[in-house]
Amino acid sequence: MRVFLIAGEPSGDRLGGALMEGLRQLAPGISFEGVGGPLMQAQGMTSLFPMEELSVMGLAEVLPKYRHLKRRITETARAALDSKPDVLISIDSPDFCLRVARLVKAESAIRTVHYVAPTVWAWRPGRAAKMAQVIDQVLALFPFEPPYMEAAGMECDFVGHPVVSEPVADATDVAAFRAEAGLGEAPYLLVLPGSRRGEVGRLVQPFGDALRRFIPQHPNMRVVVPAAGHVAPMVREAVQDWPGNPVVLDPNDTTPDLAVRRKRAAFAGADLALAASGTVSLELAAARTPMVIAYTFHWLTWQIMRRMALIDTVTLVNLVSETRVVPECLGPDCRGELISARLGEVQAAPDAQAEAMALTMERLGQGDEAPGLRAARAVLARLPN
Repeated sequence: MRVFLIAGEPSGDRLGGALMEGLRQLAPGISFEGVGGPLMQAQGMTSLFPMEELSVMGLAEVLPKYRHLKRRITETARAALDSKPDVLISIDSPDFCLRVARLVKAESAIRTVHYVAPTVWAWRPGRAAKMAQVIDQVLALFPFEPPYMEAAGMECDFVGHPVVSEPVADATDVAAFRAEAGLGEAPYLLVLPGSRRGEVGRLVQPFGDALRRFIPQHPNMRVVVPAAGHVAPMVREAVQDWPGNPVVLDPNDTTPDLAVRRKRAAFAGADLALAASGTVSLELAAARTPMVIAYTFHWLTWQIMRRMALIDTVTLVNLVSETRVVPECLGPDCRGELISARLGEVQAAPDAQAEAMALTMERLGQGDEAPGLRAARAVLARLPN
């Protein structure tokens, strides 16, 4: 059995790696081709090109790279067609992946699966109908998504979110991390400015401004900054003048396994977190770390998105738990003084998010079969005989 996969983000690489592990368990002898990051490559894929080339977010941000991305779309579609796989599985990154799927469908009957339903419940609901033209099956991370996909004419399976199957560091792991990082018993604030160069570039200034307001009020508090490998040098340089004597966790400094364990321990031991919007809010919820979410876009992207939004929160913990307990500073509100104020409020009532975080994990499938294995079963179950 041959499977062609495409992922364009670190979060997609995690999904793809777990899915591929599940497929290997259920279908021995399976082979993989496509585009992916280190976790997918560890499962036996040789990526056509570096996955990081696709890590672009925002309408205005994509424009300067449009020609290059268009070439990569054509190249990827041709590789999929030449491979003649039993199934093409695209993972998130819909602007890239669905264009590849369209080209593949135009020349073949290859079955197409998209992993991560588009957020049609958040904005641009018409995307589901457009997606149904080129996608046969959707693997959904959230339990409320299948009806949207099925109404548009696609098969859809809720497979759970991978965050629920990832280990959470225990007290021994946290103590070892504290010793390694030189934190002692000091409280620390986890700061996560994103995994893409564009978002890191936009967030380091307001995040740094917030810390310059917040940390002096808590002089014993340290700052820990987990960084994605490809942006770690950028992050390290950006945080040099931040207060709190920042500790940057650079995965390039160690093995992939140790880097994951170190990050997991950092999440579990943090007193508080300031994070970019995205899947990281679920990782923080799994670790039961209270958080503030902040994000800013290019001006044009923000103007378009705020007019098209169908929801009043972007934080996944708020959405899944059907609460609004995680404070947000978005767009023009992503400013140092507002972020600092929200951090102070969360620190003053650190247990206020606990119930919502526990409910989020339950609704995402905690305690059930691992999502990667569930996703693999869903793919294999719907393949034509």
